[in-house]
Amino acid sequence: QLQLVESGGGLVQPGGSLRLSCAASGFTLDYYAIGWFRQAPGKEREGVSCISGSGGSTNYADSVKGRFTISRDNAKHTVYLQMNSLKPEDTAVYYCAARRVDTYYRGTCTYSGMNYWGKGALVTVSS
Repeated sequence: QLQLVESGGGLVQPGGSLRLSCAASGFTLDYYAIGWFRQAPGKEREGVSCISGSGGSTNYADSVKGRFTISRDNAKHTVYLQMNSLKPEDTAVYYCAARRVDTYYRGTCTYSGMNYWGKGALVTVSS
């Protein structure tokens, strides 16, 4: 069964850090680009970051550039999102999603283009 499971969410103070994990099972992660998306209350889901199957290419939303880092360990079937200098506006449910691609490009991770989704992890940034 193909599955993505997020973990690592929680409550953190502004300026703090969290690391989200996305564990994949039931498919070969190497062939998939992985994206992190988030959805804040009352807002649409938005793309946060994307990484190619090899991990050699990454992209970030302007709002998180310089603060968030995406990485992957295909041997562990896991993708990570390290979030530093968190702000209250980063509060959202964070989702990871996978898309099978032969050639990665900047626009690979789009909401409508992803093949599989996790159920999400809540991140709350508040004092």
